[in-house]
Amino acid sequence: MNDTPLVTIVTPSYNQARFLEQTMRSVLDQDYPNIEYLVVDGASTDGSVELIKKYSDRLTWWVSEKDGGQAEAINKGFARAKGEIIAWINSDDYYMPGAVAGAVKALMNNLEVGFIYGNVRVVDKDDIILNQLTYDNWSLKDLLSFHIIGQPAVFMRRSLLEKVGYLDQSYHCLLDHHLWIRLAAQSGMKHIPSLWASAHYHEDCKNLAIAAEFGKEAKRMVLWMQSSPMFHNLFEQNRKLILAGAERFDAFYLLDAREYPAAFRAYWKAFWLNPATVTPEWYRMVYALFAPLGLDGLRKRFLQRRRNKLN
Repeated sequence: MNDTPLVTIVTPSYNQARFLEQTMRSVLDQDYPNIEYLVVDGASTDGSVELIKKYSDRLTWWVSEKDGGQAEAINKGFARAKGEIIAWINSDDYYMPGAVAGAVKALMNNLEVGFIYGNVRVVDKDDIILNQLTYDNWSLKDLLSFHIIGQPAVFMRRSLLEKVGYLDQSYHCLLDHHLWIRLAAQSGMKHIPSLWASAHYHEDCKNLAIAAEFGKEAKRMVLWMQSSPMFHNLFEQNRKLILAGAERFDAFYLLDAREYPAAFRAYWKAFWLNPATVTPEWYRMVYALFAPLGLDGLRKRFLQRRRNKLN
């Protein structure tokens, strides 16, 4: 790898004009000198195309046309990527200054790993910080049990991506996690304890708009792990841990969707499968139990704890 390898960044875009310019500027204003930037818009009607045109002379390639969703848009970008290192940043997220240079340095210093990931900050629509997501050096077993990596802070070697294949376009919520598992099965990964990206948490983001669908995809992914020759043995060795992780993951998003009884049932299933999986989120389980009673004070304390909690 040369000193300044080409880095490809892909942004899938669809009707996120209120955030898109911030996203694009966060890529274009990076201090790393060798970036190709590809923007794949899904025929937006909210002014996004005008924003893309505004920066078109600084883009390597862009398109605005109907597509089958986020995964297809990202895969279009992947197919055109020429960089040794590749990443994608969604149109409502943004990179922190120095993120790309930091990622390149980390990959150059860790030639044995195929992808790396930093930390992610969660912000509201006004960029007020809600949470700081800090991760650890996780293993394939951790990913199989639904330890979730913040997608905006992941950078991959293109050679590894092409080896395992692009995003599975049948996934709409866990498309990134499905890819991380396939990458980790073929190569090492490493956490870099640096803040590389911010993710917007707003009323139109997938985490809220289709929160209940996340758990469904997690359970579908469990079936995939179980039936895949590559993961079957590891799955059987860690069955309860993986099943508990899927239930906890389902509960987390059901709670955000305010489906309180369903969230509590999922937490309870996770607890019986593997109590340690639920322990870090005990307060969410308690909230799921009592929230239907309309205890406003409890809700306020929960929201404050959620804001202050380091993942």
